[in-house]
Amino acid sequence: MRNDGRTNRDYRPMELESEIVVHAAGSARLRLANTDILVGVKAEIDTPNPDRPNEGKVDFFIDCSANATPEFEGRGGEQLATEISNTLSKAYESQKGFDLAGLCIMAGHQCWKLYVDVLILECGGNLFDAVSLAVKGALFNTRIPRVSTAMHDGGSMDLILTDDPYDCERLDVTTAPILVTVCKIGDQCVVDPSAEEEECSVASVAVGVSCRPDGNTATKQSITTVRTSGEGSIRLETLKKCFDTATTVGASLNKALMKALHEDETRNSKGLGKREIYGFLK
Repeated sequence: MRNDGRTNRDYRPMELESEIVVHAAGSARLRLANTDILVGVKAEIDTPNPDRPNEGKVDFFIDCSANATPEFEGRGGEQLATEISNTLSKAYESQKGFDLAGLCIMAGHQCWKLYVDVLILECGGNLFDAVSLAVKGALFNTRIPRVSTAMHDGGSMDLILTDDPYDCERLDVTTAPILVTVCKIGDQCVVDPSAEEEECSVASVAVGVSCRPDGNTATKQSITTVRTSGEGSIRLETLKKCFDTATTVGASLNKALMKALHEDETRNSKGLGKREIYGFLK
């Protein structure tokens, strides 16, 4: 039994709010129990990497606020920020993860580069999962301007960005990975560890899970990255159990997230007189 009554595969309640940073191409804020994450996305035109001429780029920048936890005071959060950034980069650069080809404008010449800025406002455990969920919500909310080309007499080509703020393109985040952290506490493996449970864990595994539709109703899960932490060791049988737990939980978590994002978008697209108003404004 866990001290809050959850089973090994249960997540704590979470809240997700999108489109809250006005000057960003996309944004989201996620609160998972006491963990509070704010994400903003900025898009710029860049040159693709020579080894991947048909793909765009995604860069992650993590900022751990000193108010999030006393451990982040001074330079305490820099190492953790680097670990989260590197884990997300590996998960999104995997061929089984996010479709970077959708960010390509002209193969080998121009592409979109997304700067994903993550601010950790409060730390209540399970940062990797919370950050990945907030990032996927922000990318779902991202709009990039539509680009057209114009040919000149000399054969040169110019890019023309539309001035219409409503003439934009969406990102396909269907296969964007999310991170599922599985902690080993005693002989049990649990997901979504609280700050207290992380202190009791001897080892943990953060697994990047990408969900791809396979047929009409089936969904195929792929592992895009694996990161282990902790001073303890993990047996091969336990590691396989962690992978099975992560892929199963990741599929259900991704389904719930995408459903909530689509419902929120449908709700916000209604006219002012038809929207359901919440809170003190009601």
